[in-house]
Amino acid sequence: MALAFPDSPTVGDTYTVGSIRWEWNGTTWEINHTGEGYGAATGGTSSTITVDGDSYTLLEFTSSGTLTVTTAGLFDFILVGGGAGGGWWTGGLGGGGGGGAGGYVTGTTYLDADATITIGAGGAYRSPAGSGSRLANIVGSIGGTGGDLGTSSGYYGNSGASGGGGTYGNRLAGVGDDFSGNDGGNGGSDSSGGGGGAGAAGNAGSGTTGGNGGAGRDASAFRGEAAGTTYYAGGGGGGGNAALGSGGVGGGGNAGGTAASNGAANTGGGGGGSASTSGDGAGGSGIVLVRFKN
Repeated sequence: MALAFPDSPTVGDTYTVGSIRWEWNGTTWEINHTGEGYGAATGGTSSTITVDGDSYTLLEFTSSGTLTVTTAGLFDFILVGGGAGGGWWTGGLGGGGGGGAGGYVTGTTYLDADATITIGAGGAYRSPAGSGSRLANIVGSIGGTGGDLGTSSGYYGNSGASGGGGTYGNRLAGVGDDFSGNDGGNGGSDSSGGGGGAGAAGNAGSGTTGGNGGAGRDASAFRGEAAGTTYYAGGGGGGGNAALGSGGVGGGGNAGGTAASNGAANTGGGGGGSASTSGDGAGGSGIVLVRFKN
């Protein structure tokens, strides 16, 4: 159902559909609720969680499917897109840059009909970044690949939700979108930068030491867990002649001399950079979380 908000509202004006009320704050329509008005649905893996003393149902989708709405209303969500693959280089000058993490998008939406859930695939090594995760028409974008000397992308990190790390010779990293991710780390003299994470930028390479991937976002509060329990969308580590970069917390893959680590499945982590033509890490697939108050 499309929402037909009134034209030319003034501050304090409200618009109600069913039990859900929106209020105009002078710039945009905001949902105005005090915990009432949540809907109900089934799908994915269901669990009961407690958030700030209130009982919620959490639906976790690790593969594509359908959110079956049984009661129209509000639904909180987290969408994590597929992470990007890392870059590579065989010239002994530090390896490729770390892959950027998948985009991390969170919010609340109103649903009164079943919604298709799509889980974004991680990007293969050196390929364009993987696909976005989707809840109905809401998309969590994917990350940019790492810097790669083996293709036309050259020495520089590619841009996306989170940017890929730049390679040796102080090459620049890819740029994140500042909404769902962060920039990658620049390359050092003989090292590559880490891919950007959803929670922090990738670390730059320094001398012969590869940069670590940027940290992901802490989703623990959303999941009803203690802080620091669950992170998503960490950046991949960058290669270095003397020391390799580690993946960022949240599923980022470690850099490797011959075989880098993939981003962890269903985290949106970026793949690690590698000094091998076939050993750079692929990005991790994404995930969709939906919750509603019981």
